[in-house]
Amino acid sequence: MSDPVTAPGLTPAQAAALRHIRHLALRDRPAALATIGRYLADSGTAYRVEEVIAAMAGHGRLTVNFHPDRLLRDGRTVAEAFDQDGVYRSQFETGISNGGLTAYPGGDRDRWEEAMFGGAYQRPGVSPAERPKYGGLNLLDHSDGACPRFGSCHLRLRPEALGRATFSFGDTYIQPKDFGTLDAFEPVLAALLEATAGTGVSLGTAGMDTGLLLRTLLLRRERESIAAGRALDDYIESQIHGELSLARDVEALVVDPSFLGTDTGRVLAGIAGRHGFPLHWHGGFELPVDGVDAEFRGPVIPPLAVRVHAQFARPGEPVHAALIGRAAASVVREPERWADRGPVEVTLQHLKQLWHVLVRFGAPAAG
Repeated sequence: MSDPVTAPGLTPAQAAALRHIRHLALRDRPAALATIGRYLADSGTAYRVEEVIAAMAGHGRLTVNFHPDRLLRDGRTVAEAFDQDGVYRSQFETGISNGGLTAYPGGDRDRWEEAMFGGAYQRPGVSPAERPKYGGLNLLDHSDGACPRFGSCHLRLRPEALGRATFSFGDTYIQPKDFGTLDAFEPVLAALLEATAGTGVSLGTAGMDTGLLLRTLLLRRERESIAAGRALDDYIESQIHGELSLARDVEALVVDPSFLGTDTGRVLAGIAGRHGFPLHWHGGFELPVDGVDAEFRGPVIPPLAVRVHAQFARPGEPVHAALIGRAAASVVREPERWADRGPVEVTLQHLKQLWHVLVRFGAPAAG
């Protein structure tokens, strides 16, 4: 494996960010090894730490979830920008996010990155294009990607991208304490084992204990899983340093079935065909409009679902990803239509939360 700090194509800021995380991981490695050793002993197997981490590196893939129909500042959809630019851009470049909208100098995302990467990206002259791109490490082959809260579709990256990624157990916004790189992954594995032992849930999968998790990680699995993980809040976040090129870095494109037969779906199929990677469809998520839960993301979400469905659904359509996307585009293009709900940012946030409800409770798409 190449040294991530000297990986070709990295800028000085990107190399410094990787170096900083690797330093933290090596500092915490002895304590992490003790924790992992305890769980390995309790599992009643003869697994070795090196064996488990090698299996994770061999089976795991970085996935980058995204909503293909969301509008960028320049009026293009995310899918159209992929098609025309051939790269995945960071929040600092696009001005949109499927999490918080704080990717600007002095914003929360900027401050989190400063703390996490030792100020590497706050150095004079560092451009927005140099910032890391966010995804997740899909260790359990969830068909909806490692982090479906951030999008209905995902790019699955080639294994070579693992070497220039950093990892945290948990999302950056919770200011995680456990970090790793591919060659110093022990602190993240230790945190994953401890969380699994404490909750019985691992990376969104319920009914897990540490022994079952270890056996699953070591089992060679089929890459094309049909099981959705629905891991809204339980994931290993990855920060990918350096350019993310569709032609070079993407192994497959996985798309929500609500985009089948749509303009967005055709753009995505064209991207996959041109760059030579397969396009797969995952099972999708859908709900009847009267089946939107009022507790999970709050009481404002069901009335919003009713409004979205009444204004944008075609006859017989359930609530699904593409329907939410039509509403999100309307909020940006014709904000006066939504003025009674308050600021545009609030309505866009509520649409994100409607998507979360869909991931949590939605059934696979019919047919």
